[in-house]
Amino acid sequence: MVEGKPALPPESIPDLVDASGHLRQDLTRFGLDICARPSVRAQLKAEIEAQFRAYQQTGLPLDHVNGHKHFHLHPAVATEVIAIGQQYGMRALRIPREPATVIAQIEPGTHGPVSERFLARWLSLRARRAGLRAPDQVFGLAWSGAMSAPRVAGLLDHLGPGATEIYLHPATRDEFAGSATGYRYAEELAALIDPEVCALARRSDVTLTGYCDW
Repeated sequence: MVEGKPALPPESIPDLVDASGHLRQDLTRFGLDICARPSVRAQLKAEIEAQFRAYQQTGLPLDHVNGHKHFHLHPAVATEVIAIGQQYGMRALRIPREPATVIAQIEPGTHGPVSERFLARWLSLRARRAGLRAPDQVFGLAWSGAMSAPRVAGLLDHLGPGATEIYLHPATRDEFAGSATGYRYAEELAALIDPEVCALARRSDVTLTGYCDW
C-alpha cells in the first residue's frame, strides 16, 4: 500500500497516491489519514481487493501475503487484508516478529523498532483468530538492506524451534531505479550464495519450506 504503482487507476484512489500517481511515501500522515477519514479507508479497501484480484489473475499459487515496509501492521490495513485476502485464498501472513535476544546474541547492542513489536503481537492474535499461518519468528528488520553473510550465518546458527523466515533484498548491484539509499543489495545476494550460509541451511535439523508447506 506504499510506494510503487497501484493496481487501480490513480484517479480512482486520489487519497492513496502522490502527484506522480504512485502510492504514498508519507507513512505517518498516510496512517493517520486512514484512521481519520472514511473516504481514505474506502479507497484503501478497493485498492487491496484490486491487488488480490490482479494476483489471482496470474494463476500463480498464493504462498503468503506481506506488505511493503510492513505497512500491513496498520490495524485498518490488516483488517482489510485479512478479510479480503481470505476471499482470494490467502492462508498465510507474514508477521514481523523478530526476537531481539537473538539479534543481540549475534551483534550485542543491536535492536529493531519497538513499535513494530507491539503491532506484531496484535497482528499475531488477529491472524491466529482468522486461522492463518505465520512463522514463529522473522529476521530481516534490524538489518534491513544489510544482511551480510556473517549476519545470515549467525541467524542460521541461532535458529529456535518452529518456523523461521529470513528475508533479504538481493540484487546484482546497489543502485537501480527504485533502490533504497544505503541498501547493500549486492552484498545480500552474496550472502545467499555464501558457502557457509548454504552449508548451515542444509543442516539435517533444518527444513527449507514455503509458508504453506510446513
